[in-house]
This record gives sequence, C-alpha cells and structure tokens, in this order.
Amino acid sequence: MPWDDELFALFDDLEAQAEAAFAADREVELADRTRAEYASVSFASRLMASVGTTVSLTVVAVGSLTGRLTRVSEGWLLLESPSRGWIVPWPAVTSVSGASLRSRSELTWSPVTKLGLGSALRRLEEAGTPCVLHLTDESQLDAQLRRVGKDFVEAMIGEDAIRLVPFSVIAAVSSRE
Repeated sequence: MPWDDELFALFDDLEAQAEAAFAADREVELADRTRAEYASVSFASRLMASVGTTVSLTVVAVGSLTGRLTRVSEGWLLLESPSRGWIVPWPAVTSVSGASLRSRSELTWSPVTKLGLGSALRRLEEAGTPCVLHLTDESQLDAQLRRVGKDFVEAMIGEDAIRLVPFSVIAAVSSRE
C-alpha cells in the first residue's frame, strides 16, 4: 500500500472517529434539550391537547370517571360520561389515563379558557340545573345552586336548607342521573 493510501486511510479513520464522537455528543445534547423542553409542559397543556378524546380520571372522593373530555379551563375540566356530565377541579384529579401524548401551547388557547370554576358553576346556577356536589370528605349534596361567590357556592339542599360550600372542598360536580 503506497504511503498516500495509508495517509488517506488514517484521515478516513480519524474522520469516522470524529463523526462518532460528534454523534454521541449530539445524542446527549438532544436528550438534555428534550428533558428541558418537557419540563415546561403543563398539566393543562396536556389536558388541552386531549379535548375531544376519551380519558379516564381518578378523582379524590369520587373514584374513576371515564368519558369524553369536552372542555378544559383555568383550574377545572368538563367530562361527559355516558350517564352524566362532570365538572372536576384540577386539584381533585389524582391521575389521567388516555391523555394525548402531545401538548397544546397556551398561546393557542381561547380566551374563554381563563374562566375559573366559579364561571362554570354560575352557568349551572343560571340554568337552574339540579346537580350533585361531590365533596372531598366523600359526602354528596343533592343541590340546586343559588348563588356563586368568589370562592364558594350557595347550595339549596331540599326545600329550604342553604349551605355555603367552599370551592376548595368540591371534588366534582355532576348532573343528576
């Protein structure tokens, strides 16, 4: 083998080693970037990407709920199961199965998603829809919502019993079966 062939073979070998080292460094860098990017993905953005799909939720004091995720807003979601509709505050959700593998950037969300739990409860109150308040202590109240405050709901229980229920103890609100 002439000396110039040996020299080119050496250069080819060095170039292959450099490419392999670069590829290994690139893999590590891509993995780091992927982890860093995913660290900015929020629970809400994953839920938002799942709107329109069937998901299963585990909810404090309620258990497992499965249905079509129809709305995600600031601090709550709306799940339509075959038998009833469910308004579920995010803090009551302990896990979600069947969520989209993607996320949806907050830049693409409708301004309506900024409406909090109080807005959803006001809609029930305005419609006069009887509902069931599922509380974090595992109790339930068959109620007609009368008024909705900043952080509580006034619920009519029976004919004349009014209870004030703080949002913080509401695990879910469902339509009656």
